[in-house]
Amino acid sequence: MAEAWVYLLRCGDGSLYCGWTTDLEARVAAHRRGEGAKYTRTRLPVEVAASWPFDDASAARREEWRIKQLTRAEKLALVARA
Repeated sequence: MAEAWVYLLRCGDGSLYCGWTTDLEARVAAHRRGEGAKYTRTRLPVEVAASWPFDDASAARREEWRIKQLTRAEKLALVARA
């Protein structure tokens, strides 16, 4: 069972948001209520574009950082492969 998740959200304006969590369902629900990250609050609605499980939070944080360094085109390619 995954201890942590990295996820990409597709926002209402077409942008992508990357985050990590230990409870994917609860975190996505918070984003959808406008209680997630400041970035997504003004870009509702959001939908999960992709998510990946990790064994621990540390690994998830490292992957989140790596994904955040990618270009938009690279992120879209990552979503297409997910």
